[in-house]
Amino acid sequence: MKFFFDPDLIARTYRDPLAVASLVVDLLPIVAVLVFGWGATPLVALYWLENLVIGLFTVLRIVATGFANVANVFGAIFMVPFFTVHYGMFCYGHGVFLRAFAMDGGVGSPGVGDLISWALGSGQGMAYFVLAILIMNGVFYVSDFLIRGEFRKANLATEMFSPYGRIVTLHVAIILGAVLAFGTNEPLLGVLLLILMRVVFGIVLSAYRQHRRDREIGAGMDELGSTV
Repeated sequence: MKFFFDPDLIARTYRDPLAVASLVVDLLPIVAVLVFGWGATPLVALYWLENLVIGLFTVLRIVATGFANVANVFGAIFMVPFFTVHYGMFCYGHGVFLRAFAMDGGVGSPGVGDLISWALGSGQGMAYFVLAILIMNGVFYVSDFLIRGEFRKANLATEMFSPYGRIVTLHVAIILGAVLAFGTNEPLLGVLLLILMRVVFGIVLSAYRQHRRDREIGAGMDELGSTV
């Protein structure tokens, strides 16, 4: 994990326009807070919707990985519905908790559509921020996973379990943000902490992406050298 603190790695990471675009998208919630007056509720709703977007692209990654190798097809056929139900249950429970917390207890057991409608309506301009996240994930999926051929080397189980860390991260961020907000009587500090944690998480993901690309280039150079 020490490579994440390598200044040269960070510099290489942000020479890539996609990494810069990803950082800009991660920083957009600051605009929502300053311009639209977002508080903690729309912010965590946005991150919950982002988890749904991640789930969607995880399904697409599993499908692409499955069809890259005949041996993976049956595994993908099983994993897609399993992941959809399992991850969907986590997201549903998380969404119910967030909605109940925001509504001081909430009412009953909302449907999935009700949760999504609540999240989209929780803050001004929410749909545009979700669209930015959707586009950014789509660009990474096409450029890295499909065009660069990552789907040919991907592992079905790894792809299926990769999004769960995001849910844990969001839960931790909510708890820490709430503690800071209530403990200091400064809700804005809690909101900014949520954004900061998400930005740091995004930087780590971008640095790891660059680290993997560096290793691929190094392996390619070694292979080329061995054939000369």
